[in-house]
Amino acid sequence: MTGFAFPAGRSLDLLCLGRAGVDLYAQQDNTPLEEVTGFRKSVGGSPANIATALARLGGRAGIVSAVSDDGFGRYVRSFLQANGVNVQGLHTAPPGARNSTAFTEMRADGCQVIIYRQGAADLCLQPTDMDAEQIASSRALLVTGTALSGSPSREATLHAMDLARRAGTVVVLDLDYRPYGWRDTAEAAVYLRVACSMADLVIGNREEFDVLEHLQPAARRSGLRDDQHSAAQVLQGVTQAAVVKDGAKGCRVFLRDGQALGQAVFQVTARKPFGAGDAFAAALLWNLLQGQGWFEALRQGAAAAALNVGRDSCAEAMATAAELAAFLQTHQETTP
Repeated sequence: MTGFAFPAGRSLDLLCLGRAGVDLYAQQDNTPLEEVTGFRKSVGGSPANIATALARLGGRAGIVSAVSDDGFGRYVRSFLQANGVNVQGLHTAPPGARNSTAFTEMRADGCQVIIYRQGAADLCLQPTDMDAEQIASSRALLVTGTALSGSPSREATLHAMDLARRAGTVVVLDLDYRPYGWRDTAEAAVYLRVACSMADLVIGNREEFDVLEHLQPAARRSGLRDDQHSAAQVLQGVTQAAVVKDGAKGCRVFLRDGQALGQAVFQVTARKPFGAGDAFAAALLWNLLQGQGWFEALRQGAAAAALNVGRDSCAEAMATAAELAAFLQTHQETTP
C-alpha cells in the first residue's frame, strides 16, 4: 500500500495548527492529585506535541497557534524554538487570555487530568492570522478538532484548511475530540464532519469516529463502533484515507480505493496514557512525508506511541529518529 503524494520543493514539511499549552505532571507516580506535592512543567497540546515530535525525527515543522503574554507563553515559545519548530505562526493572544493548562496524575490506568481552558489563548486565533504564504510553503497542514471548538479559532481553522486546499498542501485532520471544549456532542459532530470534508487524511480514535456519527439516523448508525463502517462515512469528497485508533487493539487505515491495513501495538510498561496519539501521528506523517508506504508508516507510528507512554511527559518524551530505530530493533508488535 503506497502512501500519500505530497508536494515537493517547499520549506516546511508539516505545519500544525491548534493548541500549544502547558502541562503540569505529578512528580509522584500512582498518587491522586489531592495528595500530589509537586509538579513538573512541560509543553502540551496535540499540535505542539506533534510539531515537536516531527522536528525531533528530523522533519521541518512549524506551528500556528496563540500563547498568552506571560511566563507560560514565553516558556512555550522558547521550548518550541529550542526543539527546532518554526514559530513564525505563533501569535501572542490579547490581554486576559491564558494558556491552556493541564494538571495530571502519573499513572497508567484511571489517570485523572484536569484541564483549564477558560479564555484559552489558542482559541483567540483569527482568520486574519492565517498566513497564506506560509501555508503554501508547507507540504502538509495538520489541524486538530479542538481548534474548531470555539470562535474565532473555528473560523480561522476552516480558513486555513481552505487556503491549504487552494495551494495544493495536503490537509490532515486529527479529530482530537475533547468533550469539555464543546457545548454538546451534536455541535462537535457538525463541525468535525465539515472539517472532514476538507481533509485528505483523517486520524482519530474509536470514540472520536463515534462522535462523527452522532447525528446520523438510527438506521444508518447500525454500524456504530465498526471501523470499516466509520471510515466509509469519511472517505467521501476529497478524503483519501482514514486512520482509526483503538487503544490496545491497535489501529487500521482505510483507503479510498477499498484497501485496508491493520497495525498491532508494541507491548511496553506504560507510565501514563497520554501523549501516545500525538507521537503516533507525528511518526506516521513523517514516514509518509518521506515516501514510505502505509505498512512502515503505521509500524513507526505504533513504535513511537509505545515509546512515549513509557516516559513521564508528552512533548519532552517524543522520540528521536535514533531512539525509534533502536526501539524497533529490540521490540516486536503483539499479534493483531
